[in-house]
Amino acid sequence: MNIRAWAVTTALVAALLECVPGTPAVLLVPAGLWLLLGAPALLFTELTERALSTRDGRVLIGLGLSVVGALGLLLAVNTLLPVLGVARPLERVPLALAAALDVVALAGVSAWRASAGWRSLLPRSPLRASGSRVVRPAGLAPVGALGALVLALCVAGPVRLNNGLGGGVAVTALVVVTALLALLIARRGRYTTGVLELGLWCAAAGVLLLTSLRGWYITGHDIQREYEVFRLAADAGRWNIGTFRDPYNACLSITLLPAALTRLTGIEGTYVFKVLLPLLFALTPVLVYRSVRNTAPQIVALLSAVYLMMFPTFFTDMTFLGRQEVAFFLMGCATVVVTDTARPFARRRALFTVLVMGIVLSHYSTTYVLVAVLALALAADLAWRLLVRVRRRPPTGRGFLTWWMVVAIAAAAFVWSGPVTHTTGQLHSTLSLTVRELTGQSSDAASSDVSYSLFSGASVSAEQRLVDYRADVVRQTEGGRAQGDYLPLKTVDRYAVPVVSEQAELPLTAAGRTLQTAGIDVSAANGLLRACAAALLQVLLLVGLALVLWPRRSGRLRARPGFRPSRDQVTLSLGMLGVIALLTVLPQLSVDYGVLRAFQQGLFFFAPFVAGASLWLFRWARRWAVPAACVLALGLLLDLTGVVPKVLGGYPAQLHLANSGQYYDIYYVHPEERTAIRWVQSRATDRQRADVQSEVQTDRYTFSRLQSLIRGRAQNDIFPVLVGSHTYVFLGTTTVTKDEATTFYRGDLMTYRYPVGLLDVTKNKLYSNGGAEIYR
Repeated sequence: MNIRAWAVTTALVAALLECVPGTPAVLLVPAGLWLLLGAPALLFTELTERALSTRDGRVLIGLGLSVVGALGLLLAVNTLLPVLGVARPLERVPLALAAALDVVALAGVSAWRASAGWRSLLPRSPLRASGSRVVRPAGLAPVGALGALVLALCVAGPVRLNNGLGGGVAVTALVVVTALLALLIARRGRYTTGVLELGLWCAAAGVLLLTSLRGWYITGHDIQREYEVFRLAADAGRWNIGTFRDPYNACLSITLLPAALTRLTGIEGTYVFKVLLPLLFALTPVLVYRSVRNTAPQIVALLSAVYLMMFPTFFTDMTFLGRQEVAFFLMGCATVVVTDTARPFARRRALFTVLVMGIVLSHYSTTYVLVAVLALALAADLAWRLLVRVRRRPPTGRGFLTWWMVVAIAAAAFVWSGPVTHTTGQLHSTLSLTVRELTGQSSDAASSDVSYSLFSGASVSAEQRLVDYRADVVRQTEGGRAQGDYLPLKTVDRYAVPVVSEQAELPLTAAGRTLQTAGIDVSAANGLLRACAAALLQVLLLVGLALVLWPRRSGRLRARPGFRPSRDQVTLSLGMLGVIALLTVLPQLSVDYGVLRAFQQGLFFFAPFVAGASLWLFRWARRWAVPAACVLALGLLLDLTGVVPKVLGGYPAQLHLANSGQYYDIYYVHPEERTAIRWVQSRATDRQRADVQSEVQTDRYTFSRLQSLIRGRAQNDIFPVLVGSHTYVFLGTTTVTKDEATTFYRGDLMTYRYPVGLLDVTKNKLYSNGGAEIYR
């Protein structure tokens, strides 16, 4: 049978399995994944043949379109079925039937486009390979074996840490990840494209799983709130923005998509967020490789993928941002479309616009940043063409971006966040505060992320931020304090609240002590390496762009950074640099989005310039230039992922390698905390929980990691001047064991010594289990 018939047949079988009660999980998982994403991806792969020139590119974009199609299908099901009397459209049977009909419709479109007729949807003969035997791709065995080892170690590493054991397996996993990438680079001329992409996916998936699998429950920052809006939809069997009108709830990537995956596969929602979404996001280095490979040699494409996954935000924060994982995956798909210049503009522009519409439905901030990037890139392209005319040089041809694409995408973002979901509050707040900054009406400090920029100004100390935060809180609570809702300031001011400015560092290992004895300050060296890595990435980016933009006066071009980029790659990179510059100089923008997240997003566009500049940097080494550039990239990977600091000591611990450190303290859920929150929930009556003066107060990050367990009202801060006169106060494990609490202000974490004595004097201790305490 042909591909269309095979897709329809298997989708119908999968739908039948979904509708039969008692289908075992071993069948339900593949059936659900195939029905919702696999079969549509197969059909989209065939449909995109006229828009994309490479087979692997069509497969990747086919999966991207299947995600966009799933978002559209689920939105239609969620909207239309209740009108037809189905109160819970997000249940297994209606979802399975809708997905099956979607596959049949896609197959019909594919047959019509191919002029094959509807009979091509029916099975005729067994599916056979075109040749007499199947040829195994070169390199599949070693890459497959090493990739499997990577995944096994990257699952075992966090499981051991979750069980209270050491981080040795996790460190070993990262070493094997580096070995896998080194193998791909060394054998790039012998291995097929598919094998190289498989290896990149295994490496990226392993790095992400090391963080996403930490903890037996939901672990991280934004993912806690994401999980809550997912539960609102999953528990109700229907997504309704009116139940919680918030930008998070408007992201279909963390509401409808995981709700459907949970229903159709039977996988618990926790592991949809901790496993399935990271595995999808792990395709982003593959997409960067494919997009760069369209215009550059393999070595530049491979190094571009490595630079994407080595950036700290990739493996420390992205697994806590499920909505951005989906959005970045779709953005990676869009970059592949931009650089595939072997197909007509019209088809690629339409495909690009469809993929970006998926981003609009997936994540608001990524959409806003992308719209700004596209607008600036379009302006840069216009300036480029005007410059060519002024210099009377031959026309450079059309650019990929057009004004109608930018307008259409911006309009879609406005309609979705405005008239449809009414969730533009955060955007309006950001813009209004930014305008106040531009007009001199506000001079708030920027996020500390900007300190990594080569062009950042003086940073604000942690002590000053805490002073500013206290002043803001006192001003906001002035009215309530006068009515007795909060503890009197004269009582609170008796207790000092010092900042914890230095994070505890890992003790020096034997290797670290040896270096220390030799006169090398290991702690200072680790900090210097991180700072130099941040500066180096920015320098390489600027050098890479400079080598492309400025030719010699003699007319001969400078030595190129390993490839000849398309004009669109250059203009999009310039647009992204413009956005990063705005985030750096405008404090409110850096607070609401963050320079590091913007740089991670920018690597989808300018990673090849970073990789190309690294090759150019070692051009003096002649035939050793490529090995030297690869050693630099892989060395940075080992250092930034924490292997070097873990081997030497003398650096703060990282969540994916140790049961200590700042992220562990503020994001990891401890059993004692879960027990304590259940106790207070059972003790407080419904009336008390409904009374604003009987709230459960926790520090911001204890609340964040426990909010899915808290019922009723809760405040997410126990900063002393915020403590209520009659509230429950919940102290998490970090506060109980280390007398420390953490809050978040203007884009920065602030850790301070918590004055537990204040609670001892003003409240009664009701509960203590060694890892949590409750006062009232």
